[in-house]
Amino acid sequence: MTNQLLLVNGPNLNLLGIREPKVYGTQTLHDVETLVSETASARGFAVRAVQSNHEGVLIDAIHAAREDCEGIIINPGGLTHTSVVLRDALSGVALPVAEVHISDVRTREQFRHFSYIADVAAIHVIGEGVAGYATAVERLCALITGTSAD
Repeated sequence: MTNQLLLVNGPNLNLLGIREPKVYGTQTLHDVETLVSETASARGFAVRAVQSNHEGVLIDAIHAAREDCEGIIINPGGLTHTSVVLRDALSGVALPVAEVHISDVRTREQFRHFSYIADVAAIHVIGEGVAGYATAVERLCALITGTSAD
């Protein structure tokens, strides 16, 4: 197995930098993917990135990760609060998972307070903006390699 991580970004994250910049900031999905790749590379990991507005595409990517990835970083977007099947896909591949949310979903609308992903994720990074992706990568790589995230 190669030292590779899967980065999954769910629905509407293709609109980063455009959609509600007061909530999500002005950095783009490309910026996120670059940050994750650079952070992972410094830890000896490659990254395969997928973003889709279609749940099945995300599930297929998660299933494929069991063949060549050692962990998954996921920002499921709105699927966080609605998708049992996404949760089951993550559970089913038995890879360590880092859940990321750009905004602090715990301080937003009530429906955003619940995450179907929470119980299958070993790492949770919430409300750190786009920089939270780097934190998630560092923690996930440390978990996988048994080293410090510092």
